Amino acid sequence: MTMWAPRVQGRQGARYVAIAEALAEDVASGALKPGTRLPTHRELAGRLGVTVGTVSRAYTEAARRGLISGEVGRGTFIRALPVSSETRAAEPGLINLSQNHPPYLDGEPHRLALERTLVALARQEDLASILDYPADGGNAVDREAGASWLERSGLAARPDDVLVCSGSQHGIMTVLATILKPGDLLLADELTYPGLKAVSGLLHLRLQGVAMDEDGMRPDAFDAACRGAWPRGVYLVPTIHNPTTSVMPEARRREIARIARQHGVPIVEDDIHALLLERRPPPVAAFAPEISYYLTSTSKTLAPGLRIAFVLAPPGMFGRLAASLRATTWAAPPLMAALVSAWIRDGTADALVTERRREALARQARARALLADAHYDAHPSGYYLWLHLPEPWRSDSFTAEMRARGVAVTPAEAFVVGRGTVPHAVRLCLGAARSRAELDRGLSEVAEALSAAREAGAAIV
Repeated sequence: MTMWAPRVQGRQGARYVAIAEALAEDVASGALKPGTRLPTHRELAGRLGVTVGTVSRAYTEAARRGLISGEVGRGTFIRALPVSSETRAAEPGLINLSQNHPPYLDGEPHRLALERTLVALARQEDLASILDYPADGGNAVDREAGASWLERSGLAARPDDVLVCSGSQHGIMTVLATILKPGDLLLADELTYPGLKAVSGLLHLRLQGVAMDEDGMRPDAFDAACRGAWPRGVYLVPTIHNPTTSVMPEARRREIARIARQHGVPIVEDDIHALLLERRPPPVAAFAPEISYYLTSTSKTLAPGLRIAFVLAPPGMFGRLAASLRATTWAAPPLMAALVSAWIRDGTADALVTERRREALARQARARALLADAHYDAHPSGYYLWLHLPEPWRSDSFTAEMRARGVAVTPAEAFVVGRGTVPHAVRLCLGAARSRAELDRGLSEVAEALSAAREAGAAIV
């Protein structure tokens, strides 16, 4: 057990929040490593001269932010964080199956397209449009391109209602900072995108998980959560859900929209994977446009470095969202937005989506071949799969085993909202491997670890 004591002197606000924020800083700096056992509530209370209740609230807040987890009879521990691209760069021998990255493609066509478009932008007469501050919410030409991109997902979008953001994470931040205030309750699937957890912690929101089934968020559980509390919003990933890969059927989408309307709960729909499906259900936002904030981006379909997202605002909300956008990054970089807009207009963007989808299909086929005996959920054109682990594996122990084998995967703990049940599962991302050969090596290690567990189980009499 560590002798850790947080540095809370001089921090403003409630004491329990100060303790949680000090813990977060020590995790970020590396002073607290994953797996570190923290002092008991009573021990830390004694060191700080606060009540046990204050420490309990601090630990609860830290758990809500995904920083710690408690195990009955063992104590409270710093959680392992998902491996990032920076971690991969620091460990060049590691095969990265942890990052939701679009599958790598042959770079030459992209280089030529980039070169052609940048030359054309440099030669345009009105250079001020890409070298000056843009208009609120983005330049008109970029919002028009955004409306066109949104329509590909099945939404009728007016450019006047479209905002240009610096990637989907910024889009989520902009929307939540606009419609919620600290302490408000936000509903999400019981397993959800880790980035939402990070934003919720930064904005001091209360995040509550809602039960799911194979089709996504359960309507009965959503209705019960709306009746039992006072949620100020619901966050959904209905298409190739992260991490379970489910695609919510149209009937379910209509029912979720109806319940949200009934209770006056705004919908934040994160639909960054929608265009990977050749045929897709209409967005949830199509059934409740007056209360829906719909997000899509280019990072997962065109290129990760193109940090451009489009947010479709409900009527009357553009101005408030634009104010929140200005308060964060002021605006998305106009040159990057202009590049994306040009690719949307000239067909390059559609061609890239087709290539990403084709490579995703090929990589999913490799997974089916190499993990033929495994139990997992996947979408044929998705970038990842949700692997259900056999006995005796648990999410954290399997993640550690794979790391020892030189493969990074994401444990289920990263996706659990609050103190919900942790499934015995991991997410395997197929796109971040630099080649199909590297992917094969990583998946072969996964298959070998699963096979070794089955053989060990069979040997027990």
